[in-house]
Amino acid sequence: MTEQKFKLIVNCETGEQTQVEFTPEEYAQAELDAQAYAEAEAARIAEQEALEALKASARAKLVSGQPLTLEEAGTLVL
Repeated sequence: MTEQKFKLIVNCETGEQTQVEFTPEEYAQAELDAQAYAEAEAARIAEQEALEALKASARAKLVSGQPLTLEEAGTLVL
């Protein structure tokens, strides 16, 4: 744990605010959440890059007059 993390607890009746450091369980959950986010973001970026490559392939085939695959044709917007 290199960085301390805190949560803010607010009592809505009194307006009192208390800053409390994460418990070991909360640190562990924060680490799991960060890993899950990183994996999901990497998958999203890979999917986006694959779609862009597919679109580029479709454009190149259209320009050269080659037939498109069904997947490439699905990327076209008419």
